This record gives sequence, structure tokens and C-alpha cells, in this order.
Amino acid sequence: MEEIDKEKLPRHIAIIMDGNGRWAKKKLLNRISGHIKGVDAVREIVTACRELGVKVLTLYAFSVENWRRPKDEVAALMKLLKEYLIKESEEMARNNIRLRAIGRVEDLPLDVQNTLQKTIKKTEQCQGMILNLALSYGGRSEIVHAVQGILSDFQKGKIKAEEITPQRFSQYLWTWGIPDPDLLIRTSGEFRISNFLLWQIAYTELYVTETLWPDFNRKELFKAIADYQSRERRFGLTSEQLNGREE
Repeated sequence: MEEIDKEKLPRHIAIIMDGNGRWAKKKLLNRISGHIKGVDAVREIVTACRELGVKVLTLYAFSVENWRRPKDEVAALMKLLKEYLIKESEEMARNNIRLRAIGRVEDLPLDVQNTLQKTIKKTEQCQGMILNLALSYGGRSEIVHAVQGILSDFQKGKIKAEEITPQRFSQYLWTWGIPDPDLLIRTSGEFRISNFLLWQIAYTELYVTETLWPDFNRKELFKAIADYQSRERRFGLTSEQLNGREE
């Protein structure tokens, strides 16, 4: 397993969990079987991040585009989500993991919404790690939602045009209160952002692996973190500036 420096962990890891369908196809199984196996990977990665000391883990669980999938697959995904929340709520509370959700959660079936809110309420005092589920989420939808909030407050006289800064804009995003991701992992080898955290990943390190999500385990996570730690994060500065050597 890769050696990583626990003093230089990414505070926030975001993951585009891709490849459940392809994993199932390779195994000559149906797509639902791939999603079921993908839930096992979620459990392993959540546990690994908590044990490492990662502060925030955001998982792209269901996008706004995913509603266009076959009805039986969407229904199965909603069932799996509800079952996961029910089974893991005690574990989250016991391990000091706070659940949050971003996206158009009002689009979810009512029973799933209710289970989600119960789990969020149950873990709201936990401070060890935030598990942030992106549900019915789209980055463009989030930005439009933020603009609508700013316009509403502008019309009410709560904000002036000159007060709209990048920092102020961030306060209207669903992720407000959470640091931007330091590391974004995408499984299954696709080099796309897929409408995920478009505002927040401006300076995020990207890591793409060919590994399909159901096969993404603790060892793969460590490889991604080790790769992240090997990079120099300059945020627009030069190496010399970062190291205090610029004349």
C-alpha cells in the first residue's frame, strides 16, 4: 500500500463514482448488480477516509442527468440510497460522521427525502468528518440557484452589487460552510467533470484512475492521495514564491 503523509492529507476529497455499469457488464451481470457492489465501495472509502482523518468526503451519488436513465434503474438506485441511509445511520453517529446533502433533494421520492433528513438530523452534532452526498445534483443548477438567491436578496436590499465578490457568491452555494475540494478523484478512466462542483474545483487537483468504482478500495484511495501529495499546489504563484526564494 502507498505510503502517505498524514500531516499533508487533503482536507476535502470529492469523488465521481463512475463505472458501476461497466463493472457489471464485465461480470455478465445486470447494471443493478453493479450499483449494489458500488455501495460496498462507498462503505470502504467512507471508513478509510474517517480513519485517515480526512475532514470532508463528497460523493457524486446521483446527478440531475441520472433521472433520464431507465425507470427501473432509477427506482433501484433510490431503493439502494434509502437502504444505505437506514443501515449506516448508526455507524455514522458512532464514528462521529456528519451527513450532509447537496443538490435538488426535493426531487427525491418522499420516503427517501424523509430517511435522508432523519439521518442528517441524527448526525448533525458529529464533528469527526463530513460525508457530503451530491443527490439530484448538477453544478450548473447550483450556480443558477446561487444567482437566483443573490438576485432575491438584491431586490430586498440585503446586498449591493459591489458586495458580490467570489467569497460572497460562495455563500449562496449548496456547499457553503464546506472548504473547496483539494482532490477530485474520478474512477473508470473518463476525463470529464460531468457537471460536478464546477465553481468549487477551480484549484482542485484532479486524479483519474482506470479502476471501476466497485473495485475502488482503500489501496486505490491511498494511491490517489499519494499522487496528490507528490504535486506542488501553486494557486497561480511560482514555485519560488511558494518557497520564499523569489528575489
